[in-house]
Amino acid sequence: MEKFINYKDSFLHGEWIEGTSGRSYENTNPYDDALIQTMSIASKQQLEDAYIASKKAQKKWAKSTADTRVNILNKVAEYLKTNKEEIVDVIVHETGGSKIKANVEVDLTVGIVEEATEMANEIFQAEELPAQVEGKKNRLIRLPFGVITSISPFNFPLNLSMRTIAPAIALGNCVVHKPDLQVAYTGGIIIAKAFEDAGLPNDVLNVVQTDLEEIGDDMLTTPHSHLVSFTGSTPVGKHIGEIAGSKLKRVALELGGNNPFLVMSDANVDRAVEAAIFGKFIHQGQICMIINRFIIHKSKYDEFVKKFVEKASEIPCGDPRDDETIIGPLINDTQVEEAQKLISRAKEVGTDVKLEGKQEGRVITPYVFGDVKNDSEIAQTEQFAPIAVMIKAETDDIAIELANDTEFGLSSAIFTEDIERGKNLALEINSGMTHINDQTVNDNPTVPFGGTKESGMGRFGNPWIVDKFTTTKWVSVQEEYREFPF
Repeated sequence: MEKFINYKDSFLHGEWIEGTSGRSYENTNPYDDALIQTMSIASKQQLEDAYIASKKAQKKWAKSTADTRVNILNKVAEYLKTNKEEIVDVIVHETGGSKIKANVEVDLTVGIVEEATEMANEIFQAEELPAQVEGKKNRLIRLPFGVITSISPFNFPLNLSMRTIAPAIALGNCVVHKPDLQVAYTGGIIIAKAFEDAGLPNDVLNVVQTDLEEIGDDMLTTPHSHLVSFTGSTPVGKHIGEIAGSKLKRVALELGGNNPFLVMSDANVDRAVEAAIFGKFIHQGQICMIINRFIIHKSKYDEFVKKFVEKASEIPCGDPRDDETIIGPLINDTQVEEAQKLISRAKEVGTDVKLEGKQEGRVITPYVFGDVKNDSEIAQTEQFAPIAVMIKAETDDIAIELANDTEFGLSSAIFTEDIERGKNLALEINSGMTHINDQTVNDNPTVPFGGTKESGMGRFGNPWIVDKFTTTKWVSVQEEYREFPF
């Protein structure tokens, strides 16, 4: 933490500038409430100034060479790798994530930055297109989009912030970024420091430490940015989509999930349980891709539930600073209260408790509910907590139907010994991603990451994000004299 602890302000115009809102925010460790730092909150005017400055800087940055952008991104990746141990420490202290989760997050982030270097040559490269007019040559050219608004969440803040920031900058855009104040370091300060040390020109990246009480919808309504990239809850995503749509702005929305994990009639139960434990309990279940529903063929149900409960009951829970801890605290009291309400209501309606958890501070140990109905509240709610629900399916076909019976469509997983059948079944699940003989929490910078239905719009990953973060222009050249009919 020591390398970053003295940074407590916004990164604006290439400097660390104190917020002028007159308000502050106490950034604390979610495990024991120890104060990490008191952050100064930026004002509405500072946000507006950041957009104006970024819009001006973007005109110059758009003309930078691919080599310049690649060089900076390589330095950012190296910064993250060199300072990995300290960054892991920050993630553990600030997000409550285990050391396993923290290491995974840093590695994913490095991969995103390195892949972004592959995008730098995409702008200003002409592609020849067919022409129907004699003597004409058509060219398609990608141009930087402009200033991109980035808003990231509390759960995987380093990774989920960088997957917008790095590609945007690689493609000649500028970024105004707002992390969640609960994770101001992981989601903002570390990223700004990496780009500052890499020599990024002023105002290509502005990181604004502020909150909705101060800025309201200003990041959505500003006339200086016409693309909003947001990762977070579906209700907030809908609000962003509504506001941005009224302004004809582009959006990249990665929202909530109700991700099913299907154990088919021919599945290897032991392998399925191993994957299921990881895919349910990493980062306390606070991941959009986390397994939310276990849908198990009746012939495998008893064996799967028994073995899952045995493993879940043995997971080390507590202080994430301990090397052995897997389940640490939920991020705040509100999340704990929501989880406990969900648990209480499930018990009230008689849901079978296969494993009774307990709460110690903000740490909730695993709960497992059995014989859950797919249309019940606990099955249809994105839990964001270490709560596992087991649903019995009469047939494999019914398992697919149950998997699709949700408003969401982000990730999914199928366990089967018949790989070819698994590939076909994957296409029947209405989600953006399906993983065969794996769990639902997977990411990679070279795949189309995103969901269907209420899980969002658009795809991250190279090359799909290139389309989102650039604009295409048609330039035609009439090389031979053209005769017109009048």
